[in-house]
Amino acid sequence: MQRHFLLLLALGITTILFAQNPLILSQYTADPSARVFGDRVYVYPSHDILATPGHGRAGWFCMEDYHVFSSANLTEWTDHGMIVTQNKVPWVKPDSYSMWAPDCMYRNGKYYFYFPSTPKDSTMGRGFAIGVAIADKPTGPFVPQSLPIKGVHGIDPNVFIDKDGQAYLYWSQGNIYAAKLKENGLELASEPTVLANLPTQGLKEGPYLFERNGLYYLTFPHVENKTERLEYSIGNNPLGPFKMTGVIMDESASGCWTNHHSVIRFKDQWYLFYHNDDLSPNFDKSRSIRLDSLFFNTDGTIRKVVQTLRGVGITNAAKPIQLDRYSNISDKGATVAFLDTADRFKGWKTIFEAPGAWVQYNSVGFGKKAYRSVIAKARSATGGTIQIRDKDANGPVLAEIKLPKGEEWNEQKAAVAKLSAGTHNLCAVLKGGGRAEIDWISFQ
Repeated sequence: MQRHFLLLLALGITTILFAQNPLILSQYTADPSARVFGDRVYVYPSHDILATPGHGRAGWFCMEDYHVFSSANLTEWTDHGMIVTQNKVPWVKPDSYSMWAPDCMYRNGKYYFYFPSTPKDSTMGRGFAIGVAIADKPTGPFVPQSLPIKGVHGIDPNVFIDKDGQAYLYWSQGNIYAAKLKENGLELASEPTVLANLPTQGLKEGPYLFERNGLYYLTFPHVENKTERLEYSIGNNPLGPFKMTGVIMDESASGCWTNHHSVIRFKDQWYLFYHNDDLSPNFDKSRSIRLDSLFFNTDGTIRKVVQTLRGVGITNAAKPIQLDRYSNISDKGATVAFLDTADRFKGWKTIFEAPGAWVQYNSVGFGKKAYRSVIAKARSATGGTIQIRDKDANGPVLAEIKLPKGEEWNEQKAAVAKLSAGTHNLCAVLKGGGRAEIDWISFQ
C-alpha cells in the first residue's frame, strides 16, 4: 500500500478518495463542472474555504484556487491537486478570493479552463470578468492567459461545442448570456445575446447547456422562492429560442441557498452533478459536490432528480462501505451523525438505538471472490450485536458482528456465510437491544 501511494505521488496524484455523497471529503467543493475526457470523468469544482481576517469577506463566499478530480467508475475519485490559483493569474485582483464557478473544454489538442474572478484593472468595468487557462492534459499544468475574454462581464462560464464544431460560451450577470467562440477559444465570434423566455423574477445564474437527440437543454439554478432550485428550458438551437419546461431538482431540504450543476453522459447513463452543504450544515457558503443519476421521459423531458446520500456507482466490497450514506433507513432507532463535530471532514457514523433498527446500502460489488469475513469499525457503550443481511432487513443473515462493551472505536471481525458472486444490497440490523455505532464495514 505504501509503495502504491508513493507511485501516485510520483505521478503527481495527490489523494485517492472513496466517496458516495458528498463525493469529496477532503475539502469543501462547489459548482461542479463535470466533463468526460477519454474513459474518465473529470470534475472541475470551485473550492470554498473559510474566510479569515485579511483573507476574504467574513460570512461570504471565499475561494482562492481550483482543484480537479477524476474517476473511471464514479466511486473512486482522485484529487490531482491545485490547477489555478488567484495570485498567479495576471489579470486577477490579488487576494480577491473570488474564483467562482468554472468550466473546461477540449479543443484542437488542448484543454481550455474557463473561470471568473475580480479583475485588478478597473477599466475592465465593475464586477467579474472571465478568463482562460490552457493545458495539454485535463489535469494541467494550466497556464492562465494574460487577459480575460474581451466583451464578457459576469460569472459562471459554461462552454458547449455543437456537432458542427462551433463552440459557444454561456455566462450569467442578472440575465443569462450566450455568444459564439472563435476557434482559438479565447475570443468571442459574435456579440453577446441575452437568452429570452426565462424567468424574469428571482435570481438565475449558473447556465449549463447540453444536447440530446437534437434538443438543446439550457439548465440553470433559479430562486423561485427563497433558495435555488435547478430548472431547464428546451430549444432547437444553441442560442435559442428556448421554452421553459420544468424543474430538474427541487430546493435542498437543508436550506442551502445555492445550487450549481452540470450534466454528462458516461457509459450510456446520464448523470447530474450538483452541490449541497453536507459538511457545513450551519454555513451554506461552504459546500460539497454530489452526484445522482438523471433520466428522461419518452418525450425528452427530464424526470425530477431527488437528492440521495448513496449516490451512484458500485462500491467495492473490499473497500470501506460507509453505511451512513445509506439507500434506505428504518423509521425508528437509526440515525446518522458526524464522527467529530470539530472536524466534519472525518465524515459520519450510523447510530443504532432500538431493537431491529436498520440501514440498507445498495450496490456492493463482490465480484467472483469468496469473502470469508467482514470487519466493522464500531463501538457500543452497552455491548451489542450487528447483523449483516443480504438484500434487506428481512434477508438472509450473512454475518453477526459482536461488539464488546466500551467507548473506544475498534475493528471487530466476524465470519461471513457463503455469498453468491456479483452485486448485492446489504442491510445492517441491530439484533436485540443496546446501542451501537458504526463508522464503516468492509469484507475480506
